[in-house]
Amino acid sequence: MTTFTSSTPSHISSTAPYGAFVLRVALGVLFIAHFALKLFVFTPAGAAAFFGSLGLPPALAYVTMAAELLGGLALILGIYARAVALALIPLMLGTIVMVHGANGFFFDSKGGGWEYPAFWSIALLVLALIGDGAHALVPTRRN
Repeated sequence: MTTFTSSTPSHISSTAPYGAFVLRVALGVLFIAHFALKLFVFTPAGAAAFFGSLGLPPALAYVTMAAELLGGLALILGIYARAVALALIPLMLGTIVMVHGANGFFFDSKGGGWEYPAFWSIALLVLALIGDGAHALVPTRRN
């Protein structure tokens, strides 16, 4: 949970953990949705072929799918969510560099621009900074 100073208004300090919770669950659901897209629509073999067409090792598609599923579940459940959020940022930055970056900024560009994965990366960073939020099963340990 986030620690607030005594100068923080009480309505913010009492609702901030729930805001972090909503952000954490929304991010987790999005990762699982993208995992499901690769599993049911593109198929794992199709995702691997796509990664190969980008010059990446096809096996990286399976690693990506595992990160999306396990990371998404960890975020939803609140299992080391701050650390998981940080660990997922390189995945999103990779989609900018390898897939969406050359398509322009706006995500409605052909092939999808880099606007959405950039915002997703920022949201992951925000979660890592503000904390696990309410209802975390295994909160990230603070020093």
